[in-house]
Amino acid sequence: MPIYEYQAMDPEKGCRLCRTRFEHLQSLRDPALEGCPRCGGPVRKLISWCRAAVVEIPGDSAAVESRIRGYEKEGMWSHAAELADKHSEKTSDKALKTRALENYEKAGYDSGMLSRHANDES
Repeated sequence: MPIYEYQAMDPEKGCRLCRTRFEHLQSLRDPALEGCPRCGGPVRKLISWCRAAVVEIPGDSAAVESRIRGYEKEGMWSHAAELADKHSEKTSDKALKTRALENYEKAGYDSGMLSRHANDES
């Protein structure tokens, strides 16, 4: 899905978000935003520079991700879950925490207990 840029019609009247350019992820079929998602003020779609999105993963995270994928590929769900769980706490990565919970479920742990555990830590 593409990322579009918007700005308040009158930047002096906009909130902190729409006063300057802000990005909004939306489908090609979605209509253009008419109002700021935060304050509701009128916004206009801007022509943006074409940029390549490059996501760099720190070496430690890349190594952990590789090990998690390896455990998952081998069906070692509890190993993958434990590693993802520990690394998600260290990095505060909510997507990795969700992945850990999914792997715990695949390993046969009680999903109700896991969701309570996840909510307690939030």
